[in-house]
Amino acid sequence: RGFEEYYGFTSGHWGHYFNALMEHNRELTTGEGYITDDLTSHAIDFIKGHRGEPFFCYVPYNTPHSPMQVPDKWYEKFKDAELKMHNRDPEKEDRPHLLAALAMCENIDWNVGRVLKTLKDLQLEDNTIVVYFSDNGPNGWRWNGDMKGRKGATDEGGVRSPLFVRWPGVIPAGTTVKPIAGAIDLLPTLADLAGIPLISKKPLDGISLKPVLTGQTNQLEDRLLMNHFGFHRQGPMRGQPRISIRSQEYRLDEVNGLYHIPSDPGQRQNIAKQHPELVESMVAARNKYISEIAEELKEDERPFPIGYATITNLPARDGRPHGGVQRSGRAPNCSFFQNWTGAADDSITWDVEVGTAGEYEVVILYTCPQNDVGSTFEVRLNDAVMHGKVSEAHDPPLYGAESDRTPDRGSESYVKDFKPMSVGTIKLEKGTGVLTLKALKVPGKTVMDVRMVRLFKK
Repeated sequence: RGFEEYYGFTSGHWGHYFNALMEHNRELTTGEGYITDDLTSHAIDFIKGHRGEPFFCYVPYNTPHSPMQVPDKWYEKFKDAELKMHNRDPEKEDRPHLLAALAMCENIDWNVGRVLKTLKDLQLEDNTIVVYFSDNGPNGWRWNGDMKGRKGATDEGGVRSPLFVRWPGVIPAGTTVKPIAGAIDLLPTLADLAGIPLISKKPLDGISLKPVLTGQTNQLEDRLLMNHFGFHRQGPMRGQPRISIRSQEYRLDEVNGLYHIPSDPGQRQNIAKQHPELVESMVAARNKYISEIAEELKEDERPFPIGYATITNLPARDGRPHGGVQRSGRAPNCSFFQNWTGAADDSITWDVEVGTAGEYEVVILYTCPQNDVGSTFEVRLNDAVMHGKVSEAHDPPLYGAESDRTPDRGSESYVKDFKPMSVGTIKLEKGTGVLTLKALKVPGKTVMDVRMVRLFKK
């Protein structure tokens, strides 16, 4: 949404990194080679195709992330490496996971180089702003600058990550920005650098970093940055948002420990008792922040839109299993629905909103073994109902394990190649509802495994 050209996958995890299932402007396609290389190649093609006009190209890589898959070319550089830099708790390190992550980072470095070389070859580098940053701390226990925590933590090690901005001739090389900054500053900064008026229906907490990037000043206004990740699951703060606060000098952690970061970047010395007034003021700021964005913190239950584009993809990731139906992995991302036996309480649902009334072809990406062929089912959305039958077997094997560099792949599902089955055409009225798959008759053990429902506007 919001991009004229899209290539990738709309999911936080992906189950296989070689010749992966990808989406190109809502059409499904198969990627070419290693996923990071493939994404970079498409980004380069986009840049070449828009070299004569202003463009915005966002290239979010999913590596380094589980499953820990990386080509031999990169893994061989690290598999026997004697590492000198370790996590502050080295006994927690998982060497296979760590080495794969380092190899993935080396591959990312090479691919970023490909993009930069493209800009240079096209004589665009002096007129292009390049931003390189990461979303959070490492997803495993490895060297992290002696900071406390990792991905998922609201301590320095979970939220402090690098940001590099390059614009030759405008941003002096080697500039270091010492005032604290956050991802919320990217939008106002890039708009300011590009001279684009920033119009937002909601107030923005971020500020432009242009003055400190371009050397106009080395100071920014004093402020507090909030780092939020999920909710407390136990203890006296159970149910409350997990939020730590960073000022220029201090971090108040999510359980109200206070640390002076310039002298204690590893958060080893809690000084909350020595500074009760500072703790009180930062807790008050947190409470004010929570009250202002309370609605935004709730689980997003917006329905998925149908009909705003010609093709609507409803992956298993965004659906809900009921009864005995199960996901194929611990994480919903990149999963499929399985164990659909047709029991009375079995169903698969998606909360949807039809934006454009009309006829839609319904296609299900499925697998089904030969012995289970013949199940009938219904597709229902409010008063619209259609029936389908699984009339052809398609039972490919799972794959992915053969490419894993670690014995435990994490929460991602293994994958298999699903086949499209056209169920027919259904007439949908405008409005919200629950799209439901429900079995009617099941001659075998299961109905089918379901990866995605696709709707094509006629």
